[in-house]
Amino acid sequence: MANFVLRIPTSNLRSFSISASTNGAVPGTGSGSQKPGPVILELPLDKIRRPLMRTRANDPNKVQDLMDSIKQIGLQVPIDVLEVDGVYYGFSGCHRYEAHQRLGLPTIRCKVRRGTKETLRHHLR
Repeated sequence: MANFVLRIPTSNLRSFSISASTNGAVPGTGSGSQKPGPVILELPLDKIRRPLMRTRANDPNKVQDLMDSIKQIGLQVPIDVLEVDGVYYGFSGCHRYEAHQRLGLPTIRCKVRRGTKETLRHHLR
């Protein structure tokens, strides 16, 4: 499995790390017509846009349970994120995202898939 860490400076002169995994896929194998699958990245919470306003609040008990679990064993299931033109959009994982926020964690593990502007428009409908 290929892994790498990318350090990108932010505007406030701090840096954050992004680590990725190919999830077992070996680059350059298989037919050229296959699209690569999602990549697992550790992204800063403030780099993930949450474009949909929730129609209901998160369940506070579920968020607290997730906070307790994350403190003990870490996040077990990454949130799903769509990357369009270098911008990350989160459409699921609201309880996990809020648990990370409330714990004061700067990053969250994400399953990132690339999409087009048309894919983004579809998600926003």
